[in-house]
Amino acid sequence: MEYTGGHMLLNVHIKNIALIEDANINFTDGLNILTGETGAGKSIIMGALKIGMGGKLPKDMLRDPEKEGFCQLLFFIDDESLVKQLQELGVTPSEDGEIIITRRIVNGRTMNTINDQTVTAAKLKDVSALLVDMHAQHEQQILLKKAEHLNIMDKFAKRPLASLKQKYEDCYKTFEDLRKELEEGQMDEGERKRKLEYIRFEAGEIEGARLVPGEDEELEKQYRKMVNAKDIVEAVSEVYSITGYNRNASAGNEIGRALASLKAIKGLDEEIESIFSELTNIDSLLNDFNVSVSDYMQSMEFDESEFHEVEDRLNTINNLKGKYGRTLDDVLAYLEQLKQNEAKLVQYEEYAEELQQKVKTAKKELDQAAEVLSAERKIQAKELCKRVSEALEDLSFNQIRFDMHFDRLTHPGTSGIDDCYFVVSTNVGEKERPLYEVASGGELSRIMLAIKSCMASEDNIDTLIFDEIDVGISGRAASSVAAKLAVISKAHQVISITHLPQIAAMADSHYRIEKVVKDGKTITQISKLDREESVLEIARLLGGAEITNAAVENARDMKELADKAKIH
Repeated sequence: MEYTGGHMLLNVHIKNIALIEDANINFTDGLNILTGETGAGKSIIMGALKIGMGGKLPKDMLRDPEKEGFCQLLFFIDDESLVKQLQELGVTPSEDGEIIITRRIVNGRTMNTINDQTVTAAKLKDVSALLVDMHAQHEQQILLKKAEHLNIMDKFAKRPLASLKQKYEDCYKTFEDLRKELEEGQMDEGERKRKLEYIRFEAGEIEGARLVPGEDEELEKQYRKMVNAKDIVEAVSEVYSITGYNRNASAGNEIGRALASLKAIKGLDEEIESIFSELTNIDSLLNDFNVSVSDYMQSMEFDESEFHEVEDRLNTINNLKGKYGRTLDDVLAYLEQLKQNEAKLVQYEEYAEELQQKVKTAKKELDQAAEVLSAERKIQAKELCKRVSEALEDLSFNQIRFDMHFDRLTHPGTSGIDDCYFVVSTNVGEKERPLYEVASGGELSRIMLAIKSCMASEDNIDTLIFDEIDVGISGRAASSVAAKLAVISKAHQVISITHLPQIAAMADSHYRIEKVVKDGKTITQISKLDREESVLEIARLLGGAEITNAAVENARDMKELADKAKIH
């Protein structure tokens, strides 16, 4: 079947997970149906898909703990907007438009890659969320949680609501920050005075030290020099003595005698004149060196009081650094903050009044943003409920009324002022009641399918996976679910596990999951069925373990009717 969508899941490769030794499944466009007997391993396939999409790895999931566990998903991408979203996550499809997600489990550790680039499990989940929408068996239970209804609503209308929600969230953060500042700043006169006294004490201690930026580093150098002064002076004095003129054998005296000897004979040969000149330069350099050494020795002369002065200053600075900051700059920055806090406390009434006004303004802006968001939600809720109602009629809910009821929160919350939930009436003359109070298991399955079918057109996710969406339904309702899946699969790739023959008959691609014994071990294997094999599998679903001729004919008729239904 030729691919026509924006992206699809082409292949799933699973190795050494639960009962799966090595399974390779090539999916197609349209409706992909997986069937199998109870216990054959259908849930293992879905579990492996969840692992591949970043889900948690259950303990003892590996078939053979000594071997590598492996799950790989291969996607084809042909959608510029999706490519852009993936690139924002740091993932770029290959030149062939492929995304390969791989999870390897070795020695209890999981390694995740996307197109051979190592990624975190969180990144893997984010990428998978753009490519696949998986409806697990338990997911319909979220319809029984009132708090989830608003999330469904917002997800459906994420594009028209995006800027309004961002505006509200910004206003909410501003209001909360100001409110907390006001709340934390509340104090009586006695407390204000105590805080002011403490601030002034700390500021006075810092200011009294008259700190100069960088002085601690200079003092540290000076202190080290003073501590080591004795050793330094002894060594330098010896150098001065060796190179000076105070001892007969010192370098200065020896060079002086050498100069006298050369001076006496320099007139006898021109070359001696040159040697005499060089030695004169050496004598001059040595003399300059000795002057420098002498100056240095004089600079090292200090009394005990000067040493203690440096030591005390360093202790003062280090004490302040221990209290108020790691560095001198930190201490000075803390002093500046103290001055600002002091100014607030000195002018507390003015500061509190200004802050209260800011809180009032922020609350007004928050309320306005909440009203605008709520109004748009109500408009979008009508559209969602209209679409869901139409989808439910296709799913054999006659004259159903499906709506969303809006209550108002006493105080705006993180999501706005709306406390909303779905209401439904499934029978003529019945009053609408909250969905979480009235729906049965089978009804929840169909309602969730209806919601998913409406969400699919808004999500821009082309691959939808349903794990037994048909729980709790049979008969006419099963046929309507099959028809709805077929309709969805015209615009999306749908992968679904089912136990219902009506749904299996609608398959564009049909796969059988079964247990087999290989080399004395039970394994799960998956095989794609041709048309006749699909008819036999549908017959099994109709009649159980024993496949009768009547069941086969009935299955063949179901398949032909499904083909005709898909044309229309």
